[in-house]
Amino acid sequence: MQTQDRLSKNQTIKTATKPYNREDWKRGYESQPQETDYWISNIDGQIPPELNGTLFRNGPGLMDINGQPIAHPFDGDGMIVKIAFKNGQAYFSNRFVCTEGFLKEQAAGKILYRGVFGTQKPGGWLANLFDLKLKNIANTNVIYWGKKLLALWEGERPHSLDPNTLETLGIDDLEGILEPGDPFAAHPRFDPSCAMDDGAPCLVNFSVKAGPSTTITIYEFNPDGKLLRRHGHSIPGFAFLHDMAITENYCIFFQNPVRFNPLKFLLGWSSAGQCIQFNPSAKTQIILIPRHGKGEVKIVETEPCFVFHHANAWEAENEVFIDSICYDSYPSLDEEIDFREVDFDAIPPGQLWRFQVNLATSQVQHKIISDRTCEFPDLHPKNVGRSYRYLYIGTTQNDSGNDPLQAILKIDQKTGEQQIWSAAPRGFVGEPVFVPRPGSTKEDDGWLLVLVYDAANHRSDLVILDARNLQQEPIARLHLRYHIPYGLHGNFTPEYLGPVV
Repeated sequence: MQTQDRLSKNQTIKTATKPYNREDWKRGYESQPQETDYWISNIDGQIPPELNGTLFRNGPGLMDINGQPIAHPFDGDGMIVKIAFKNGQAYFSNRFVCTEGFLKEQAAGKILYRGVFGTQKPGGWLANLFDLKLKNIANTNVIYWGKKLLALWEGERPHSLDPNTLETLGIDDLEGILEPGDPFAAHPRFDPSCAMDDGAPCLVNFSVKAGPSTTITIYEFNPDGKLLRRHGHSIPGFAFLHDMAITENYCIFFQNPVRFNPLKFLLGWSSAGQCIQFNPSAKTQIILIPRHGKGEVKIVETEPCFVFHHANAWEAENEVFIDSICYDSYPSLDEEIDFREVDFDAIPPGQLWRFQVNLATSQVQHKIISDRTCEFPDLHPKNVGRSYRYLYIGTTQNDSGNDPLQAILKIDQKTGEQQIWSAAPRGFVGEPVFVPRPGSTKEDDGWLLVLVYDAANHRSDLVILDARNLQQEPIARLHLRYHIPYGLHGNFTPEYLGPVV
């Protein structure tokens, strides 16, 4: 009994030192069924009048179907948030992506599909036995390119949306490029100045078809959305590839050291994601694919680690540098634990690592840029695929340990200086989006747009930060009328896509 009492006291002390309340954090995962449009009038501070354009965000909007819980937020139906800025005003809209699966489940009032990350159809393993049909949830990213607004989910083709009303227009095959069932990744990269296209910008994306061997297909599109280049490459083994980095000459992937045994998925016992296990005895492979589609695909090895997201990559002489968010192992999905009850201290934190690949010798070195827990990096769009100085990334309030993201970290790669803006104790941050100030020439001259869940008022705020100095108060806080569940990714376009001002 004395041992139990001592343990309970230690746990209480440990919990008390946390910079957040777990119940606050959990409420940010509640479903948001509302869809509305309105001018944002509840504002602290002032929206910069030169901030003109449109922010799009994507993420799971529903954590249940008519009361039946979704097992993991990554299985939730995609909901697009749009905030359009013009002349110091901002207009808010949100809509669900009306995928075929979303409409069918809403009509049926129950879960009809298995999810990749743990959601099963009601009825136990018999109801899920040999059911391999997954719902295209369109919940991971949203991009505006070639006058199209596309909601992306890496397992299938994108959904096209009306950029003004957010109405779902349907599956988009990109003018016949994609066949039914073809994947199209949710992490494209925007090359600001492609050497193969006389310096014009282009969109670079990929698809992955995994199996005993994995096929990676690279796509590049011009600003009008027309296909410039497409080439496929076969990679040995099963590859779990979520993100890609680019340089001027390469598309770069990290083949994470994982095993995939689909038996439990086939038998209806587990989701596909729960069948993935980290393999610490294997090496992580760095795959460099020439963007022009010719020449050798180079594969080099580094120590075992797991990467969801890359920050940036660039070339210098005969070397390639890649900055990535690295985990010591794969944070595997526990079938018995509700994701809201996750023990942050028991799962590996993400840290910012830099890899240096010598193309001549195939030697790889790495160093830790920041050992602070972090995720969701962003930088000035002109530096994508190039050497850069400033990185912005979500981080924890405490400088050690693993917790939810409650702050934004700015890292100066030249001086090593770090700045922090914090929303703690009752605020929880999403991915920062850097927007350059029009006409600026300095790399950090712009704004950070951050969607923050405010647990004190159970609503979300759009916070505008001065990217030059995160240690000062926000330029403006736009208080939304209700909360937006924790999202994933999004992008900003300088084109205003709102009502007439």
